[in-house]
Amino acid sequence: MSDTARLTWVDDECRLLAGIREEYAQTRPFDGVVIGSAIHLEPKTAALVRTLQSGGADVIATGNLNSTQPATVAYLQARGVRVVGGMTRDRALRAQHIDEILDAKPDVLLDNGGDMFLRYLERPYAGLLGGTEETTSGRQVLEPHRAELNLPILVINDSPIKAFGENEHGVGQSCLEAYMRFTNRITNGERVVVIGYGWCGRGVAQKFRNSHCQVTVVDTDPVACLRALFDGHRTAPLAEALADADLVITVTGGGKTIGAAEIALLRDGAILANAGHEPDEIDMAEIEAASGTSAATTLPDIRSITGPTGRTVHVLGAGHMFNLAGPGALGNSIQAMDLGFAMQSRCLEWVATGRVTAESCLVPVPREIDVAVARAYLALKRR
Repeated sequence: MSDTARLTWVDDECRLLAGIREEYAQTRPFDGVVIGSAIHLEPKTAALVRTLQSGGADVIATGNLNSTQPATVAYLQARGVRVVGGMTRDRALRAQHIDEILDAKPDVLLDNGGDMFLRYLERPYAGLLGGTEETTSGRQVLEPHRAELNLPILVINDSPIKAFGENEHGVGQSCLEAYMRFTNRITNGERVVVIGYGWCGRGVAQKFRNSHCQVTVVDTDPVACLRALFDGHRTAPLAEALADADLVITVTGGGKTIGAAEIALLRDGAILANAGHEPDEIDMAEIEAASGTSAATTLPDIRSITGPTGRTVHVLGAGHMFNLAGPGALGNSIQAMDLGFAMQSRCLEWVATGRVTAESCLVPVPREIDVAVARAYLALKRR
């Protein structure tokens, strides 16, 4: 499927957004509003941006680390979207891209990881109405600054629909798809370690178990481990779990999980992958700098690391979010993202039209929006 055909396919399949787009063409809730966006630039995002444009928004956008797809950039630019930067793994360069977004003084921000709102605090400007934060990781980053922000910021990831629809099922499916796409390896009988048992971790563990893997869950929270046990998974301390793992997936959203010391525990041929938002969970710099270690790119976007004992481990996506990395990256399923982006659209609408105030700073999606999106999706499935 060509890039153009895939963009069209995705746009046609985003049926919730299509319905909102038709409504917005009449109601125009974003007339005169500039929206600054810093979220993964891939085909589902293009469908979201088109929906915002249909409501009158002027959108200026940049991507996240390692996930910007050139075909999506070209598609958006052809439709009047100002796109800042391209695919990069350079944090400093992405920070420059965010600065360029803020130079335009958007009225509303669509953030993904908290980077844009944090930078806004360092260089505030008049007229910002508020915005949305896509991730739990971003909400955690921003929470200490709630009083300084003092703006309506709705957290999409704290919606129950986003939690089970996109995080549990969408991320779980896309990680399984990405593993098969990268490796072409069997899943049956493989020993898979999932580090982190939040919504995303639960989905990853479930999908790999459903593919006949032996799943072990590692989490620092005993309650999360108990839930994993009740869900039918083995649980173990990290060192014990790593010792016989065929595949290790980090999905904590909370920073470094695997470094040089943990690499030394893995068996020869083990595979590592990160499904967390930031490329910090697998500390590639520390791992590749370890004494007696050599590293090479052996397949597209796979780093193979050989330690002093001669054992080699392979890191998918070089430690970046592997379901949006590598050749032919697809990310989460279209319907899962259609749900999440329908909520994004409605939340941005509420901020832009003043339906939420500064009292709604870093709060979940209003239940009224959850209910409306759920009803719309159910109606589509009942046709």
